[in-house]
Amino acid sequence: MTVKNDTLIIGLGNEILTDDRVGIELVRILKAKVRNADIAEAAVGGLELIQLMNGYRKVVIIDAIITGRHKIGSLITLTPEDFPHGSAMVRHQIGMNEALELGRRTGMDLPSEIIIYGVEVQEIMTFGESCTPEIARRIPALARRILNDQFGPQRQE
Repeated sequence: MTVKNDTLIIGLGNEILTDDRVGIELVRILKAKVRNADIAEAAVGGLELIQLMNGYRKVVIIDAIITGRHKIGSLITLTPEDFPHGSAMVRHQIGMNEALELGRRTGMDLPSEIIIYGVEVQEIMTFGESCTPEIARRIPALARRILNDQFGPQRQE
């Protein structure tokens, strides 16, 4: 991926798993509205994720999360420090903190600022080519909130 801007926005998820795709759905909306950030869709974690981050000053990650502590469709703002060392979403991956540490030790130019937006979902393992209705209804409002948080108030189109 060629770095064009200081900021990269990554939508994480799997397009064939209902609400797991919410990060991808959100960056597709952002791609049409944001000009001063690069946009990427990815279904990776750990070392592959930090390779996408290489060369950027700031990275915004959008992904589905299940905590059970928030209302379905809530947007939770996190940082890598919110994830304990050793936590990885996929058993064969290393955690984000370990990947970032390894990348920095090997000389990668990794971002000084990483913001993670987690969308609280209930289901990420059901096959489907769209989000559940409860999440799909929230996508426009979630996209507006991320735009406002990262780029200031947006004009209504």
